[in-house]
Formats: sequence, structure tokens, C-alpha cells
Amino acid sequence: MIRRCFQVAARLGHHRGLLEAPHILPRLNPASAFGSSTDSMFSRFLPEKTDLKDYALPNASWCSDMLSLYQEFLEKTKSSGWIKLPSFKSNRDHIQGLKLPSGLAVSSDKGDCRIFTRCIQVEGQGFEYVIFFQPTQKKSVCLFQPGPYLEGPPGFAHGGSLAAMMDETFSKTAFLAGEGLFTLSLNIRFKNLIPVGSLVVMDVEVDKIEDQKLYMSCIAHSRDQQTVYAKSSGVFLQLQLEEESPQ
Repeated sequence: MIRRCFQVAARLGHHRGLLEAPHILPRLNPASAFGSSTDSMFSRFLPEKTDLKDYALPNASWCSDMLSLYQEFLEKTKSSGWIKLPSFKSNRDHIQGLKLPSGLAVSSDKGDCRIFTRCIQVEGQGFEYVIFFQPTQKKSVCLFQPGPYLEGPPGFAHGGSLAAMMDETFSKTAFLAGEGLFTLSLNIRFKNLIPVGSLVVMDVEVDKIEDQKLYMSCIAHSRDQQTVYAKSSGVFLQLQLEEESPQ
């Protein structure tokens, strides 16, 4: 997808500028992309009424640490401005009514498209996670519990599963904090192995937004913060979504 994004930029005559100079893409206008205010953006991403299944809700597989910390953050949604993000099976469901810029949209005859981190349907076997977002501070916390289908070394989660969760948390944060859509870079330094079935807490922050890029950082650690599993940084590209034409 990143390669395709740059190919489109090249066809538009911006390829050289994209690599060498700032301000190479049109400046974004949140009102034109999401309506009259950022509230419209959140209302699209966080529909009050929907028939879609929210996979970021507790189930019988969640460990006690994940359940209790989930409840703590639910309380913060009532008083501290935090928002629990729903997690549908496809990103298409999160941006209904919007479409990618011309040249990036692709058609598909596959009716059951799923985001990678929601591809394992059996509860507790794959990616169990929920993301809470703080819009004022532009930061997120992800609670992640890797299941046995994500095993790497015996008894421990594969490093790629953590990388995928970091990228997913980065992407949701980037989208809500500044219309970030595409990962330009993701750098990870692994520190410790993660036992399968245990809780990983990921603290994600937007460090800065400039030249139409969001620079972000993440620390993945145990609940008591005594064990750091990995540290990462990522850069996301801002691209303006367009309103879908009425049928």
C-alpha cells in the first residue's frame, strides 16, 4: 500500500518533491474531509448506532489484568476525556461515507475483507485488544493480549504480532489525531519476550505533526511497568479522504 501511494504521487508529478522537499501534498482541510468540524470525524468513526460487531469488548478469554485495566479506562471515559474505540472487522466499516483519494482506491470482489488483527475469529486464540484514545492529548493506550495462534518461541508471542499491534494502534491514533492514513516507517526495538495470554500495555503518543506527517512513539510494557517489551517509533502520511458521491 505504501508503494502504491508513492506510485500515485509520481503520476501526479510530485514524486521528486515527496522525497526531497516539504509541503509536497496539498494542505489538508479537516472540514472538507470530515464535515464542519472534527466532531464529524469522530461521529463517523464512533457511530452511536450500528449493527456492526464490536470486537473490542470483554470476552471469556480475557485475563484478569486485562479486564480490570479495561474497567479502569472505562471510568476514565466518564471524567477524563478518554474514548473507547470500537473495533470492527474491517477498516472499511470505520470510514463509511468516505473514500480514498483518486488513484488509491481499489475494487475488490471479496465480500469478507478483514483487517489483519481481526482475522482470527476464535476468541482468545489470536489478537485480543482494545484501544482507548485521548483526543486533547493526542495519545492512545492499547490493551493487548496475544493468544496461542500468535506464538513464536514456545510459550511466547511472535515479535511480528506485537509489531502488527503497534502499527494498528499507531494507525488508529494517527487517523483520529491528524488524518494519518499510511505508514511511512515503523522502527521497533524488542526488549523482552511476551508470554502468550498475558497483558501488554502500549502507550502511544503523537510527538509532532509537520510537513503532512505524524511522528509517533510507543512503549509496550507490563501492567506494573516493571517489564518493557519493546519501544517503537512510526511516521504516518496525512492524506485527505473524500466524500463518497451519493448513489
